[in-house]
Amino acid sequence: MLDRRAQTLLKTLIERYIAEGQPVGSRTLSKFSGLELSPATIRNVMSDLEELGFISSPHTSAGRIPTARGYRLFVDSLLTVRPLAQAELSEIRGAIQPDQPQRLISHASQLLSELTQFAGVVIAPRRSQPKIRQIEFLALSDKRILLIIVTESGDVQNRILFTQRTYGPSELTEAANYLNQNFAGLDFQQIRGRVQDELRQLRTDMTELMSAAIAAGNEAVSDTSAQYVISGERNLLEVADLSSNMDRLRRLFGLFEQRTSLSQLLDLSSHAEGVQVFIGGESGIAPLDECSVVAAPYEVDGQVVGTIGVIGPTRMAYERVIPIVDITAKLLANALSAP
Repeated sequence: MLDRRAQTLLKTLIERYIAEGQPVGSRTLSKFSGLELSPATIRNVMSDLEELGFISSPHTSAGRIPTARGYRLFVDSLLTVRPLAQAELSEIRGAIQPDQPQRLISHASQLLSELTQFAGVVIAPRRSQPKIRQIEFLALSDKRILLIIVTESGDVQNRILFTQRTYGPSELTEAANYLNQNFAGLDFQQIRGRVQDELRQLRTDMTELMSAAIAAGNEAVSDTSAQYVISGERNLLEVADLSSNMDRLRRLFGLFEQRTSLSQLLDLSSHAEGVQVFIGGESGIAPLDECSVVAAPYEVDGQVVGTIGVIGPTRMAYERVIPIVDITAKLLANALSAP
């Protein structure tokens, strides 16, 4: 899309802006790009890059700054990832040693924060769903039914179901017997997978109750808010790009407390190979519009079980943060898989 000259100038502009935090002008580009171009030629290329949406001009300056689109091209095509210094590698290896899983997760989160000076986050390995021993239905009123779930470990969960019609005691007993006889010893994910075809063969007036019970039961026994550890949130108070807008910071810290949206974003990374970078609005989460998330999945015994990541401003040293996240994910996987 861009010729080599435009790519070089865009790469130089983004590198200088990341390093200095100031809009970058033609003189700086001439000095650091290694290209022998006249100021007029550089200005023309900058004008083209701005028209394409890769850079923008702040009102108060003659220089330019990268846009989220510019950062995206930079990370995907222009970035030269820098190998970590031996001291940083040794620090990561020293902190990520086979240990109790929860302590390992905490250490990894703190390490990401300390090495990047941003916020480090680690989603803990998911717990497997409990198997179901018994299900019961109890009528509360005309269209309210109490679903009682007993797991094989003896844990009891209750959920209230709101139905379109009233179910009699014999129908509730029939539904409970059907589920117990056919699906005891399975978890709700397995039940859901097996029951779709079988529900079609049941009387249509019973399918609503069965479907509602499976959906509510799955929610009751699932760990719906993924367990994660976040460290170094206060580092973001020291980032000028973020701390200049207190309302934005409040929304960002609200996101850390609420957790669900951030967990869903990090969960997306668990389906990818290697490091993923979400820049600004790409996350689809409003409080992260001025932030980037660098995330990578980690495995235990060949199975992806969680995600680690760094949350910071879009103006971050990607060439350094990406290998920190990548290596920490690999070492965490090794430590958790150790016998």
